[in-house]
Amino acid sequence: MEFGLKNLIFVFVFLAAFGFFTKNVVRLISYLKLGQAENRTDNIAKRLWLALKVAIFQTKILREASGGTIHAWIFWGFLILLFAASNSVFTGFGIHHIYNFLGPIYSAITFFIDLFCVLIIIAVVWALLRRYVLKVKRLQVEGEQLEAGFILMMIFVIVSSLLIENATAIITSTDASNAFRPISAAIAPLFSPQSASTIHEIAFWVHILFIFAFMNYLPYSKHLHVLTSVPNVFLGSFTPVNKLKPINFEAEGVEKFGVVDIEDLTWKQLLDGYTCTHCGRCTSVCPANTTGKKLDPREIIMQIRHRTFDAAPILLKKQKENAEISPEEQAILDKKFVGEYEDVEALWQCTTCAACMQECPVMIEHVPAIIDMRRSLVMMEANFPSLLQNAFGNLETNATPWAFSQSDRARWAEDLGIRQAAEHPEFDVLFWVGCAGSYDDRAIKISRAFATLMQKAGVNFAILGTEEQCTGDVARRAGNEYLADMLVKANIETLNRYNVKKIVTICPHCFNTLKNEYPDFGGNYEVVHHTEFLLNLIEEGKLKLKQNGASKQIAYHDSCYLGRYNEIYDKPRTLLNKAGFEISEVARSGDRGFCCGAGGAQMFMEETEGKRVNIERTEELLATGCSQIAVNCPFCTTMITDGTKAKETENVAVRDIAEILLDCVE
Repeated sequence: MEFGLKNLIFVFVFLAAFGFFTKNVVRLISYLKLGQAENRTDNIAKRLWLALKVAIFQTKILREASGGTIHAWIFWGFLILLFAASNSVFTGFGIHHIYNFLGPIYSAITFFIDLFCVLIIIAVVWALLRRYVLKVKRLQVEGEQLEAGFILMMIFVIVSSLLIENATAIITSTDASNAFRPISAAIAPLFSPQSASTIHEIAFWVHILFIFAFMNYLPYSKHLHVLTSVPNVFLGSFTPVNKLKPINFEAEGVEKFGVVDIEDLTWKQLLDGYTCTHCGRCTSVCPANTTGKKLDPREIIMQIRHRTFDAAPILLKKQKENAEISPEEQAILDKKFVGEYEDVEALWQCTTCAACMQECPVMIEHVPAIIDMRRSLVMMEANFPSLLQNAFGNLETNATPWAFSQSDRARWAEDLGIRQAAEHPEFDVLFWVGCAGSYDDRAIKISRAFATLMQKAGVNFAILGTEEQCTGDVARRAGNEYLADMLVKANIETLNRYNVKKIVTICPHCFNTLKNEYPDFGGNYEVVHHTEFLLNLIEEGKLKLKQNGASKQIAYHDSCYLGRYNEIYDKPRTLLNKAGFEISEVARSGDRGFCCGAGGAQMFMEETEGKRVNIERTEELLATGCSQIAVNCPFCTTMITDGTKAKETENVAVRDIAEILLDCVE
């Protein structure tokens, strides 16, 4: 160990850099403490696996091959380069070649450091080309182009200076004995023996100073995610996508409902704001944004961070005794988060399809944050699209978002001999029909087809009839949690009165709410979607399929609430295959599926901007050239049927899987 002037200067720089960095970390954590409490530390083993899979192995970011590869090379390279950085720190303290004792392991480490230096340089050049030459749309964010280039050039300097440092160490014979650096050795002849020592010292200082500068720039830049992405993934949600949390309306002292300002967000939602990579993957798959609307999921999360950085320092200052707030600071606090930061019109354009959450490489939860903001608009300000007033009014008076009488809810089944729970309480399965399946003429055909199939299979089932009410999905996604709360609790009371154990439904929205959200209210049931149920009946031999000869081509549309929300992709496809169909898959299918446009209460609103979402989806399905489109949701049936009519292709049949299957059973 040696210690001279160089080392003394290094110690001063090191302490200053890490002191400033620590101060910023404490500042950022103090902002998070303003958020609402939330438990994200359960099931540590599962969280560690999630972090390993998503954050370390980059499984989500590699869903897009080009941009994902760039990021993966840089990320994995930085993990490897941590050894080089720590080695440089020890060198600065006068301790040389601290890892050399690892022998062959150190040889492997130094080889990969060499390799990833080159891969990172290639990735940086590739990233610069994509952003500034090819101009990839999702990367063109106003006001960020200069910073993005600056960050990329800092990374370039860090790795290239390391290569030069290692190459000159080889020339001066000062490298570790177990080091194996073939790439550094290959470029070593570029430097003369006379200047190698000086260049080595310059490269060392450039490398370490740029690392310290990069580290301290991160808390102020959009690249803060470098520090927070791994923790954010570790703290990700294990609940089904977009599972909404109930509000305890009976809690004492509650004066606000939903998110009015940042202190109403949870600390995890504030951390999401820190962690947004600004990559735009969420925006690129958003059906509203794709069809020319204002909604930009990336912007929603970015504004959470902007508001946090604007308001949090002042809110923390207010907490101190005798703190005086300047008029300028008060003016910042007086700004409306939902209105001046978050675009209200954009919030109402969300279909809650959760494609944004599916594609986010760092597990940001966009949709729950949007719904929380809708809640404040509805319950605190009564500020919502006028068309929703009709839906809310109908839900209050008729327990359905449409203007139909509750007394007509079971009329669809009058000639089918279907028993109601009140007159036949000894049933095995409750068929939850849903509002669409009870009232909508097109969806009634689905209800009848599925009920007929159950009768053919000898299933002992019943319906609630006039005792069934809307599950509350429409009200919840529209932000009217108070109304949803009443509907949910009324339904649970009815279900428990009949001691219901198993529920089957044709509606993915009802399915998702009953299965994933009713347990939070005390309603615990086995809930099955009708496609799963029908497949079981076939596999158990209770439904016999005809032999239809050669397979026929059919297009298939994945419902967001069945697929992305509940990961049911294969069973509907298996049903269609068993029925004699070969599926012509569209590009956006499975977990990349594109929304029909009806979710998030959009069924009861109007699209006033851009192209209609259902038209975009219908065009994609029609492009397969199939004469039939299979769906598994009454809302999707309506939207895709309307799309085919708008495209004047009414010869293409849009049918639920239950209707298709009814034609195929003996």
